Amino acid sequence: MASVKPAAGKPRKTPKGAARQPTPKPTRDPERTRARILDAAKAEFAAHGLGGARVDRIAANADANKRMLYYYFGNKDDLFLAVLEGAYAHIRDAEKELRLTEIDPPEAIRRLVAFTWEYYLEHPEFMNLLNSANLHQGRHLKKSAKVRTMHSPFVAMIEEVLERGRKSGVFRAGVDPVQLYISIAALTYFYLGNKFTLSEIFGRDLLSPRAKAERLGHMGELVLGFLFKH
Repeated sequence: MASVKPAAGKPRKTPKGAARQPTPKPTRDPERTRARILDAAKAEFAAHGLGGARVDRIAANADANKRMLYYYFGNKDDLFLAVLEGAYAHIRDAEKELRLTEIDPPEAIRRLVAFTWEYYLEHPEFMNLLNSANLHQGRHLKKSAKVRTMHSPFVAMIEEVLERGRKSGVFRAGVDPVQLYISIAALTYFYLGNKFTLSEIFGRDLLSPRAKAERLGHMGELVLGFLFKH
């Protein structure tokens, strides 16, 4: 005798005595979703700049949809700002791990120079994001309530190193910590930002291991030569 199948579209009845299984519910992890979107956006903005970045690609690479992206970040410009804030937070947090206030001032400066050099080498996307932000005249950072706050402790840390060096008679007085850091960053930024053209102009491979080691040594000596009390 043929068995009778349930009518199409009707749910099967749970056999008598069997435990009813709960209906599966989609799981949501807002923090993980937000992090995925930020990671995808950082890669997109670094590769294409703010103007060339596409929200569709960011959403697809984040395994999300545009509606979710807009829900978390508002719009493309707000997302770019969130990426910038995350990029600055990452480098400032890494700098805290240097513990510059706990070591001899000249060694602290050498360590800061080396860290800045190595960070830019290992995170080329950071330089690309800065290029894009500057192309738009820093207008996104003007809306940030976080960036200046996260930079104040960093400046204070450099100032403390300089003051200890001055009191010990090693460093000269009157050095602006902000100007010093801008100079350190510039020594790295210009070299790496123009590595291809400079390599052709001077007939050197500026990214060879030897060239990179020479550059790091040169930057350290240059900065300390400026700071040392003569």
